[in-house]
Amino acid sequence: MDLQLKGRTAVVTGASQGIGRAIVKELAREGVRVFATARNEELLHSLREEVATETAIEPVVFSQDFIASDGPHRIARAALAALGHVDILINNAGQSRPVDITGPEQPWDDTMALDFDRPRQLTQELLPHMVNRRQGVILNLTSTYELRSINVSAVAKASMAAWSKQLAGQVGKYNIRVNTLQPGLIDTANIRPYFSAEERKAFASQEIPLGDFGEPQDMADMAVFLVSPRARYVTGSAVVVDGGMRHYPF
Repeated sequence: MDLQLKGRTAVVTGASQGIGRAIVKELAREGVRVFATARNEELLHSLREEVATETAIEPVVFSQDFIASDGPHRIARAALAALGHVDILINNAGQSRPVDITGPEQPWDDTMALDFDRPRQLTQELLPHMVNRRQGVILNLTSTYELRSINVSAVAKASMAAWSKQLAGQVGKYNIRVNTLQPGLIDTANIRPYFSAEERKAFASQEIPLGDFGEPQDMADMAVFLVSPRARYVTGSAVVVDGGMRHYPF
């Protein structure tokens, strides 16, 4: 299927590894010029080389600490300078942050910034540009909510889901779509520390109907569809890619 993305431009955060890296590659395969940003400059350069070799479309890479107070502004300014305009924003950056039921405030401050405040601020930096052009697509990656222990990232991403739904209701009149994409357990460096090979097999057998964790490519395939014109009538939606693990009925 032609996703009708050739010639579009996109900004992807958290792009150097895992799900973000897979999304950048899949967008490039569809003919999108991508502005890929993350902290790790070395990984970004290797991403650029891999994408350019495979697709002949060299992504723009931009090393930036997203949690810095001026991070969203610097990313938006650099992206517009490099691309001219931004059709697609994929807020992917985030990191699991389990905490005790009581404890210091710093993990909460840092993770709420990374997983909610900074993506919201980057979106707000680019929204006037999208409104003026009367087009745009925003995709916010969220998190698994059915945890049995406190994880700051999941709390922040729940806020992201609520905000995304509200935003979609206000910007549809400008032909801007906003959706969220929720991963289940995806085989990335963010998840591997929490499961041994035996634990992964046992958990997947018990909890995941499709029998195993997903791969970053599974997320990339859905993400690229959702930001494409083929999904032109999808907005305000929360899409789940989890192999059937989800229990809650909404």
